[in-house]
Amino acid sequence: MAADLILALDQGTTSSRAIAFGRDGRPVASAQQPFEQRFPEPGHVTHDPEAIWSSQVAVAREVVTAVGGSERIAAIGITNQRETTLVWDRATSQPVADAIVWQSRITAARTEALRAKGLEPLFRERTGLPLDAYFSGPKIAHILDGAPGIRARAERGELAFGTVDTFLLWRLTGGRVHGTDPSNASRTLLFDIHRLAWDDELLRLVDVPRAVLPEVRPTSGLFGETDAALFGRPIPIAAIAGDQQAATFGQAAFEPSKAKNTYGTGAFLLLNTGSAPVASEHGLLSTVAWQLEAGGPATYALEGSVFVAGAAVQWLRDGLRAIATAPDVEALAASVADTGGVFLVPAFTGLGAPHWDPYARGTLIGMTRGTGLAEIARATLESIAYQVSDVVDAMVADGAPRPTALRVDGGAAANDLLLQLQADILDVPVERPAVLETTALGAAHLAGLAVGFWPDLATIEANWALDRRFEPGMPASRRERLLDGWHRAVERSKGWASPDQGA
Repeated sequence: MAADLILALDQGTTSSRAIAFGRDGRPVASAQQPFEQRFPEPGHVTHDPEAIWSSQVAVAREVVTAVGGSERIAAIGITNQRETTLVWDRATSQPVADAIVWQSRITAARTEALRAKGLEPLFRERTGLPLDAYFSGPKIAHILDGAPGIRARAERGELAFGTVDTFLLWRLTGGRVHGTDPSNASRTLLFDIHRLAWDDELLRLVDVPRAVLPEVRPTSGLFGETDAALFGRPIPIAAIAGDQQAATFGQAAFEPSKAKNTYGTGAFLLLNTGSAPVASEHGLLSTVAWQLEAGGPATYALEGSVFVAGAAVQWLRDGLRAIATAPDVEALAASVADTGGVFLVPAFTGLGAPHWDPYARGTLIGMTRGTGLAEIARATLESIAYQVSDVVDAMVADGAPRPTALRVDGGAAANDLLLQLQADILDVPVERPAVLETTALGAAHLAGLAVGFWPDLATIEANWALDRRFEPGMPASRRERLLDGWHRAVERSKGWASPDQGA
């Protein structure tokens, strides 16, 4: 049987997915499995590492079976929720603690302490990142200090750190490969994005022993093979990319100034800046997008990371029980013409770009006796569009050209009302591709390039197809009035939780 498919493993914040893609870049088979979200204390989010692994391998096996067997799979590409942090025993492969999720603010005090020492300019210059609890490095230190003896074991080389990609790679290869790629390494506060190498000074400052770190390899290239017992035969693992960088690749944003926005649990807007990182002065991240070959140049991006987007819709469903399923939000929100002056700032785990306030908290403001669930639902969708607009404004302030169109993807991009609101608030056309799961597609493309399944970037770009284009139609006066109300609401959300209450 010909190996005519690439399998993408897309390990996300709330679910694990596997999708097999053909040469035309279209999905052939897919499977998805949610897993438990844990909230041990306010502002802290964790995952059971075994739930991550079991859900991911289950959906992978389901897809392999659906396509007729592993002989059809030419290679595997892995993409993952990025800053989520795991530490495990090298000998047993067993985690020493729950994974600390990227959303968690448990390390806010650690990053505040580094900032108080005047170290933020150093971290920004080398890593492209602000000092924030979002990133992986301080989470490693938190786990190592979480129980007696763990740090000593790490220093002896008995333990391994990884973001989710590294953990999956370790398990898939039966513990033979401890590796990651620059797109994930650049999210740790420990990686020099100019030298593409771990930085000993930053490791010392964050208090992370070098012995736990994975080897950094190119994003597209052979990482190893799966253990034969998993899928019936060894399959090459030929790409690893953080989810937002993978989505950028899946949107064929290969040239500088090309941008995409992914609506997932959070919202993540990346702008390709080419072969050199661009330092942001307006609250954005400079990050590695991908590296396509060993010793070759990296491609960089400016990124705006919004912590809560689709998660706000989940709050409507699970917290307020306003809707039964996430897609129901569109009809509920569309049942009213406007919010009646209501604004929701979904700072449930602080505010990310461009504000970086770990002590901001969710704010629902402007309510009257006429406010109902429909208005709150519409305010929830509008909050997603406003946050993305703030990120675009920050990119323009950093000298980037305003995008002539914004390519979008992720689960919430299926919501027509949200995308129309986004086009109206940005005053820029919004383009939804025919293949909405561009994160998985990007991982597949990166793996396929490595094994010659696709010959070049031009072939991949030719596969991109438009599903629908949303044109802006909101009067400028209304847009300005809404944005003014939004910005006033954001200011009221900031600094609500005090440091002694925990972030």
